[in-house]
Amino acid sequence: MTTPSQVTADAARLVAFGLRPKLVPARDDEYRELVERARTDDVFAAVVQAVATGMDLIVMEISDRAGIVVASAEDSVFAVKMTDYARRTGSEGKAAERVLHALAHLGAATLAFPRPADLSNETYLGRITVEGVEAFVREAASRLAEAATQDDAADTAAGEPGLEAAWRVYTRRARTGSTGDGRKLASSTTGIINKALMFLADQGLLVRTGDERGGTFRTTPRYRTQVREAGVVMFDELLRLGITQITDGSATIAVGWTPQSLTEL
Repeated sequence: MTTPSQVTADAARLVAFGLRPKLVPARDDEYRELVERARTDDVFAAVVQAVATGMDLIVMEISDRAGIVVASAEDSVFAVKMTDYARRTGSEGKAAERVLHALAHLGAATLAFPRPADLSNETYLGRITVEGVEAFVREAASRLAEAATQDDAADTAAGEPGLEAAWRVYTRRARTGSTGDGRKLASSTTGIINKALMFLADQGLLVRTGDERGGTFRTTPRYRTQVREAGVVMFDELLRLGITQITDGSATIAVGWTPQSLTEL
């Protein structure tokens, strides 16, 4: 007979698997068995939730493909804070760099899941590239800047000074460049997007699949869950611009996009 302490230990073991972002149930028999147990045993599932809560973690999903996906509460020791992210990407102490990284993540998530249905499809795999994300965000920034100069959008632009400033920071930054010794300029928008996507890959949210177009990546079930559950409000800003179907990681804004779309933000 399984004792309560054994159940708790098994639940903690499952949560521990969730803290290894690159591991999936298909690659570990114990992980797969614990996931199946949590999906079929309500008592065990409740203990898993309790263990996670006690560790300041939130269980976002438990599935065969993604495993257990956990997110940290704001004060959790497991939380990746903005200062940690900035240090890892070389943007600490630079407000403009943080803005550019935020837009890079917005663009990546929107291109990875261009349709709302993609977020509810467990088998969907998005594919993005560094150059594709850069082109998309730059095009969106340019169109918003153009719209802000039109009379019918002037009031909206004035009402969203932070939004307007963020996009202007992007349009003023060089797309690419190189240092004196021929290395690519890390502070260019292409360099920043590359760092953002590599960070997502390190977190088990993307998988790098090649070097074409600055770097090609595919999504993971974990990333789909994170975007669906935690990023709905943030990513809605770019989704409302209207995105055509993305099949190769390229970037295109729908022909039907108009400055009036700003009024819906």
